[in-house]
Amino acid sequence: MEPITHFLFGANMGRAGLNRKTALATATVTLAAEAADLDVFSRFGGSAFALNHHRGFTHSFLGVPIVAAAVVGFVYVIWRLRGRKLRNPDLPPRWGLLFLFACIAGLSHILLDFTNNYGVRPFWPFSERWYSADLVFIVEPVLLVVLVLGLVLPAFFSLINDEISSSRKGRHALPRGRLAATLALIAVFAYWGVRVYEHRRAVAALESRNYRGVDAIRVSAYPYWVNPFRWYAVVETPAFFATMDVNSLAPEVDPQDDMEIFYKPEETVVSLAAKKTYLGRVYLSWAQYPLVETEELQHDPVDNGQPAFAVRFRDLRYDDPGRSGRPSLSGVVFLTRDLKVAAERFGAASAGTTSR
Repeated sequence: MEPITHFLFGANMGRAGLNRKTALATATVTLAAEAADLDVFSRFGGSAFALNHHRGFTHSFLGVPIVAAAVVGFVYVIWRLRGRKLRNPDLPPRWGLLFLFACIAGLSHILLDFTNNYGVRPFWPFSERWYSADLVFIVEPVLLVVLVLGLVLPAFFSLINDEISSSRKGRHALPRGRLAATLALIAVFAYWGVRVYEHRRAVAALESRNYRGVDAIRVSAYPYWVNPFRWYAVVETPAFFATMDVNSLAPEVDPQDDMEIFYKPEETVVSLAAKKTYLGRVYLSWAQYPLVETEELQHDPVDNGQPAFAVRFRDLRYDDPGRSGRPSLSGVVFLTRDLKVAAERFGAASAGTTSR
């Protein structure tokens, strides 16, 4: 998921009751819920390196306690720099408990990323296998609205707060907003439940038919933005891939009218050489429905090189009709006549062929 959802989910976790156990809980959990995305700095190693390390160590079960320890250490430093000031002196920080809460927040990050179609590698480095539930879009407005309401409603409607206020001198009121935050988190899981049900209906409908007289090897349904009943489907057969839209509300799915066919290209020495490159290996380990196409170049698109072929990698799960232009998560490998690598690009850099 995008960062805001992670931050909001962590803040609601803190407000839901963790902040009643120790000081600094909400701040720690909010930061820890997003800290796994520090792997964004892998982009400095190049686009292919970033693809290989994005959602890697920091998004794994092994990395959770290490990232959590870093977050707690950061909070401790800030707390010391602020002179150990607390909103409620009667509730001191309990650092062991904060570390546990930070670990829980780290697991929430893996869970949220698992729900979209990019996926996670929770068992890295022991397994490079990607897992994805394909339930929600990477930016899900419903979740954003629910999580924001869980934080702001108590400020406007005091009846939503379940805090116990005290007028006795020297006593501090308990942290506010537990009920609203708890209800927001419950709503998130309820929404996931709806999406699980609709996703299974879409997949079952796709599995119940054949495509141009051929049975599917596998099928997948990927979420669209906002609409929980519209899915972008990809089907693989022995000879081709097929893509289409599916409405999970319909009792039967007949995608033939809008089905788009992508025939699998024949394997060549050029495509095999590209698949053995660093970008090729990384891309194919991540892609669910990879399509590898070879283009023979008529000019030199790379400075200081003589590439003769451009081998393009794209994953059809990101080729839905709503996307304009070349998919942002595509890659390209430029090879010389003797099949040596001239350049490798991933993401936005792969869309152009005139600059390195």
